[in-house]
Amino acid sequence: MDLTHVRLLVDDYVTCFHFYRDTLGFEVTWGDENSNYADFRFQGVTLGVFERKQMVEALGDVYAKSGSREDRAALIFKVDDVEDMYEEWKRKVTFITEPVEQKDWGIKVAHFRDPDGNLLEIYESIR
Repeated sequence: MDLTHVRLLVDDYVTCFHFYRDTLGFEVTWGDENSNYADFRFQGVTLGVFERKQMVEALGDVYAKSGSREDRAALIFKVDDVEDMYEEWKRKVTFITEPVEQKDWGIKVAHFRDPDGNLLEIYESIR
C-alpha cells in the first residue's frame, strides 16, 4: 500500500483551485477550474483538491452515519487489489464502504475511517 496524496475537501472549489495554482504556483497535473477535482504537484508532493459535496455524494448515506459532514481532508492510498483489502479490513475497522468502481475516474475505491473519524480512501486503477 502506498500513500499517494492528501486530498483537501473544500466548499469553494474554484477559489481553492486558483489559490493553489495561481497564488502558490503549484503545477496542475490533473483537472481544471471546472472539474471539481484537481491534482497539484509541488516539490515532488501531490495535493488533491476536491469539492466536499462531491465526496459526500460519493459516500452516500453511510458517510453521514459514520463520520462528520465536516471532513476537511482525506488520506489516499493506492493498493494492488481493493476487494482483497476490503475483505481483510472489514473485520478490523469500524466503518468501511464496499468497493465501488468510479469508471469516470478509472479507479475502484473503498473508504474507511481511523479511530478518530478521519477519512481514508483505498483505490486501484481499473484502466
